[in-house]
Amino acid sequence: MGKNGLMWVTTILVIVGALNWGLVGIFEWNLVSAIFGSIVWLERAIYILVGLAGLAELIMLFKK
Repeated sequence: MGKNGLMWVTTILVIVGALNWGLVGIFEWNLVSAIFGSIVWLERAIYILVGLAGLAELIMLFKK
């Protein structure tokens, strides 16, 4: 996966994270937990990936 592919993946993960936080803030409903709540390690892995994607987006923002 090239740099362009990585940018797409990180952007999608950041959008998913933002939408999830919006749902938590407005409706007190966690989409990630609703989908993967019974698989705790997978839910945690998704949160870690979203956090890393946010960090990658931040780094790319300052590199431009």
